[in-house]
Amino acid sequence: MNHDVLQDSSEGVMTLTLNRVDKKNAFTQEMYGLCADAMLAAADDPSVHALVLQGHETIFSAGNDIADFLQRAPSIDSAHAQVTRFLRGLVTFPKPLIGAVCGPAVGVGTTMLFHCDLVYAGDNAAFSMPFVNLGLCAEAASSLLAPQLMGYHRAAEALLLGEPIMVEAALEMGLVNRIVPPSEVSALARRQALKLAAKPLPALMQTKRLMKQGQAPALLAQMDEEGAAFARLLQSPHSKEAFSAFLEKRKPDFAKL
Repeated sequence: MNHDVLQDSSEGVMTLTLNRVDKKNAFTQEMYGLCADAMLAAADDPSVHALVLQGHETIFSAGNDIADFLQRAPSIDSAHAQVTRFLRGLVTFPKPLIGAVCGPAVGVGTTMLFHCDLVYAGDNAAFSMPFVNLGLCAEAASSLLAPQLMGYHRAAEALLLGEPIMVEAALEMGLVNRIVPPSEVSALARRQALKLAAKPLPALMQTKRLMKQGQAPALLAQMDEEGAAFARLLQSPHSKEAFSAFLEKRKPDFAKL
């Protein structure tokens, strides 16, 4: 049994907890699959009214597990890869989705939050999308959603420079609903989810559908385009140098390429 993602369902709320703290909750392909399966089950289960995604008080997620990612990196045609199932599942999830974030949220740890309906963060949270630093491009439709949420210039700092977003700035730009001490984040997310669970599910789902009217086709198309570009870049010498440098714990040297 895999314990890297813990699943709990009670009182109308499903909670998924990233539980690979020794590896900074870095996502493996198996973890993507577990989350995708759980979201699909939650979407189809009439007893589940809301879904909470959370990590640990010290770390939300360091993004992809680099070793696992390189070993089983998705190709351009891997439309059914676990990561793709997870990302597309975020777009199409029909019920309220709540993120509870403490500590660093790197790469997909940040981009997945663009698809949450509510995000609660600890005062130790920090968000970063350093894809370019690895010779790659944005994913999870973040190249579309980040400029919409942040404005183009702040999105450019985050995506082109890979500059981190501190939690106060995330609150100001609307990525985060509320900041509390890390020890209170999970409980706050749970309280808000229980409020939603007490409401009529059809009304919740129709309201979310109306607010997101027409977004899914554009987001899924953006994901497909990002995925194709991502796979091409993954084969580039720049990306290979970046990943080698990461694994060797040195600064990459792109000047020689």
